[in-house]
Amino acid sequence: MKKTARIGIIGMNSIGTVHAESLKKVASAELVAACDVAPELLKAKAAAYNIPGRFTDYKELLKQKDIDAVYVCTPNYLHSVITIAALKAGKHVFCEKPMALNARQAQEMADAARAARRKIQLGMAWRHTAESRMVKDYVDKGCLGRIYHMRTVLRRRRGVPGLGGWFTTKAMSGGGGIIDIGVHFFDLAMWLSNNWHPQRVSAATYSEFGRRMKNYTYVSMWAGPPRYDGVCDVDDYASGLARFAKGATLSFEISWAGNTQEDSFIELLGDKGGVRAYDGNPPVIFTEDNGRIVDVLPKYREVKQFDVQAENFVNVVLGKAEPVATGEQGLAVMKLIDGIYKSARLGKEVVIT
Repeated sequence: MKKTARIGIIGMNSIGTVHAESLKKVASAELVAACDVAPELLKAKAAAYNIPGRFTDYKELLKQKDIDAVYVCTPNYLHSVITIAALKAGKHVFCEKPMALNARQAQEMADAARAARRKIQLGMAWRHTAESRMVKDYVDKGCLGRIYHMRTVLRRRRGVPGLGGWFTTKAMSGGGGIIDIGVHFFDLAMWLSNNWHPQRVSAATYSEFGRRMKNYTYVSMWAGPPRYDGVCDVDDYASGLARFAKGATLSFEISWAGNTQEDSFIELLGDKGGVRAYDGNPPVIFTEDNGRIVDVLPKYREVKQFDVQAENFVNVVLGKAEPVATGEQGLAVMKLIDGIYKSARLGKEVVIT
């Protein structure tokens, strides 16, 4: 069994840098190659992290036989193309969220991984927080009983990223707030509840701020500044209700921008207990004990989620662990997202296939 994993990062802007920081802390990882289409950015980032191999074409990086795995940290429309090419080249793949533009591409990625006998790990970093692990432990031990309803709220007041760039161009991103940030909470709700089978969904999406790009008021912008000569044809607000197997339901409200108070939380309602988490406060377990209503406030020690995620993926590459967030699970999330957009487009409830 190999003692170190030799890893390359494809896409060195923003999130690629975050992963480079974490990988440098994993003793059994060697960050040996970097790729970016912007030569000056590539040069600066590779020097900053002491990365010897430098490529402006991901295909050239994938030809390197001594690279065991790659991180795909590119715009969404390249996720499936690069992931499938990497799998065919014999590499394990860490793919940033969302898995792909749609469920069809996600299925092709999962199929390619099986054919190549390689692993896909998805960048669902929120699963790796101490809070997530604590809640997951409560659920898996049966403390909540049968989970019959999940509620996800993730509202930004003015949080449209990279206005006019690839984030807000549907052909390159696949969508707006739903596919960009909603994917995190959909994944968490399914993972925590152990219910990966969305069946029907009724949803509505809106694009109120993108239509008036030059009059969009904001304080800061991830992946900015705005490009007013660009495109914004994606959702900035969405809400709906999905029906899952076992009679469970999921309500959601997701926004990049809205004239409302910012809010963020997930609630799970079970027949033995419930939980509210991810709201910036310690999670609370709502239950009963000896005939009395009680609130449980578990204690846990914080961890750096990207560091934990990097260590997990390195162990996957070395054959010591399984991916925490698998391609099959990512496919289930993409099917839900496809269903949300289809329902919004048709104005009615749709079956998720």
